Amino acid sequence: MKDMEQDFYTARDLADRLGLNIMTIYRWIGAKKLKAYKLGKEFRIEKKDFDAFLKKASNK
Repeated sequence: MKDMEQDFYTARDLADRLGLNIMTIYRWIGAKKLKAYKLGKEFRIEKKDFDAFLKKASNK
């Protein structure tokens, strides 16, 4: 189970890592700019999906 946790970020992890408000992450998820899975009340973002999001964002 620990390996699986290392393959995913929470919305809070990304907000802290990027220095953004967590609502920004939720907006990206809601706008389908960032792929996420909802587990209970929490969103999980796969690391490969986040890397793809960053790559796409940096190309603009």
